[in-house]
Amino acid sequence: MQFGRHISERFNVELEAIRSNVLAMGGMVEQQFAFAMQALHKQDFELARQVVKDDRKVNAMEVSIDQACTRIIARRQPTAKDLRLVMAIIKTITDLERIGDVASRIAKAAIETPNTEPYQKYRSALEALSQKALNMLHQVLDAFARMDVEAAGEIHKLDDDLDKEYKQVVKHLMEFMQDDPDTIPDILQVMWSARAIERVGDRCQNICEYIIYFVKGKDVRHLDEDEIADLLR
Repeated sequence: MQFGRHISERFNVELEAIRSNVLAMGGMVEQQFAFAMQALHKQDFELARQVVKDDRKVNAMEVSIDQACTRIIARRQPTAKDLRLVMAIIKTITDLERIGDVASRIAKAAIETPNTEPYQKYRSALEALSQKALNMLHQVLDAFARMDVEAAGEIHKLDDDLDKEYKQVVKHLMEFMQDDPDTIPDILQVMWSARAIERVGDRCQNICEYIIYFVKGKDVRHLDEDEIADLLR
């Protein structure tokens, strides 16, 4: 019986180590995204280059955590809630890595796009959108740290606000292009960045769904907000 308890305790230690690494990865991705937006708004090329460089660290963290999860599945053969946690972690790090990719691409856009006054005006349209996305990312990482299913349900709804903000940004950018067709190449670059930021909200929403899956044992990927709310009551 003592050997069994030892194995169980060791298993818990391994799971906790992996969870801690996910949170460390999430913190780095959040920082990467914040730095990328700062580099874009302020045309800080040095910061942008650092974001691009550090994307390799995010990728390495994803690979390391994924390998640790694979070892746990092979050696421990987890079942029930333990298996759901491992699966939620594997899916979460995939979405975090893709948010890291968004940060890297936005940083590259900051380096490649012109620092002209008209472009700065178009780029400023992204500020509110990026702040909403960053806030959503911060909240979902906090919910993941606590596996707070109620918070996950509330954060899941925030994507609607982000989508509305994105549509407003696109509307304004389209108006800019209609008023001055010469600005179309620059505005298309801004529009691409807006779309990438909007996708961060989708990734955060995915992580909310993984939290709900872990806690409730229910896959909610194809449920609407009302159905998710009913499940969480």
